[in-house]
Amino acid sequence: MTVLTQLRALALSVGSLLVSVDLAQAGSKAFKVCADPNNPPFSVEDGSGYENKIAELLAGELGQKLEYTWFPQRLGFIRNTLKAKLPDSEEYKCDVVMGVPTGFEMAATTQPYYRSTYVLVYKKGGPLNGIKTPADMDKLAPEAKTRLRIAMFDGAPGTTWLLNHGLIGQGIPYQSMTGDVTQNTAQILARDFSEDKIDMVIIWGPMAGFLAMRSPDAFELIPMKSEPGLRFEFPMSMGVRIPDKERKQVLNDLIAKNGDKIRAILESYKVPLVEATEAKETRKDDD
Repeated sequence: MTVLTQLRALALSVGSLLVSVDLAQAGSKAFKVCADPNNPPFSVEDGSGYENKIAELLAGELGQKLEYTWFPQRLGFIRNTLKAKLPDSEEYKCDVVMGVPTGFEMAATTQPYYRSTYVLVYKKGGPLNGIKTPADMDKLAPEAKTRLRIAMFDGAPGTTWLLNHGLIGQGIPYQSMTGDVTQNTAQILARDFSEDKIDMVIIWGPMAGFLAMRSPDAFELIPMKSEPGLRFEFPMSMGVRIPDKERKQVLNDLIAKNGDKIRAILESYKVPLVEATEAKETRKDDD
């Protein structure tokens, strides 16, 4: 064994020891998650969201009790959860947000634990039957296009795509964050599809998976591909407070160790996954 090989082996051993120490120290505390109580398929107070399942997995790995601080994921969510302290205490209400865009400005983000894409969703048996790719939309007859009712979200890449493909006139405006905390966007879309109010939507992948799970075989799901000037694929991370480098490292180690289990959970919720080579990732340097 060469000196260089010995040094590498020693570095790996020390690294593994430090990770074990971090995990042991963390094990004496609760795994405290900041979450929305009614945001399927992400988080639900009854524990049925996929972020709930991943939180259970990680808490189990650490030997910690899983605890939640519930707050609607609207404006002020981070301020009222991750950055908020308990009354008359220096202890924070919660420590981890299970799903934030990689590079999210209001938190320090872990390495991505999944990457998904926006999805074109339409209900089978309707005016879009036979559409198999986004490009097929361009082949629709003009009179067929004018009859479409397409859910549209301000500022979302799907809206830009509709504009680029001459379909913006068929857009019906929807709010990305609903004012009603009893119904999130995915639930509202499921209702409006069932009531025949819309024919199509381009929505974030996990929400498309929620529609497919709620009504098996009712929808056609077509993953969108990023194109010049328009990105559909994004990496997702866990978020902690920006100074909390130790917790971030523990989470990174857990993500690396449990990648296959995390992927299995996501696949069970029909989350469309893309590989890292397909997603151009931007991430702030918060180390």
